Formats: sequence, structure tokens, C-alpha cells
Amino acid sequence: MSHHCHATNCKINVPPEMFMCRRHWFSLPKQLRDKIWKTYRKGQCDDMNPSNAYCLAAKECLKFIADKEGIVPDTRLYDMFLARE
Repeated sequence: MSHHCHATNCKINVPPEMFMCRRHWFSLPKQLRDKIWKTYRKGQCDDMNPSNAYCLAAKECLKFIADKEGIVPDTRLYDMFLARE
């Protein structure tokens, strides 16, 4: 099962364990890519229970990409997870 790249408005399908398509992933600074991997937990997409640290890292990545592309980031998914507590 795949999903779309998490970059705002990107429709490229990626495997479940991948956060973004290749183009967007490698346009992130290594520090942000490392933050995603550090906070990622295998199975979090299946149980829909990512950590707050992962959600915050994801939002940081989405904002970085959106800023580079001159668009407003869509962080609703991660805002929803962060609001659950």
C-alpha cells in the first residue's frame, strides 16, 4: 500500500515507510531528514499513532518545502495528531 508524498500538493505515490518522494526528500537539509528518521516508528502509519516528536518534525519539513515552493504548507494531518492530547 502506498500513499502520496507528504509535501503539500505533491501527488507522487511513495511506499508507506517513505515520508516524501525522492525530489522533495532530497531537497530537505540532511538535519531535517535525520529528524524524520530519528522520530519515525515502524508501523505508525498502520496504527495511525505517530509520536508528537514525529509530527513536529514532519511539520517542520512541510514548512521548509512549502517555503521553497512559495506555497502555504498543509499541516492539517499533523495538527490533528498533535491535538489528540
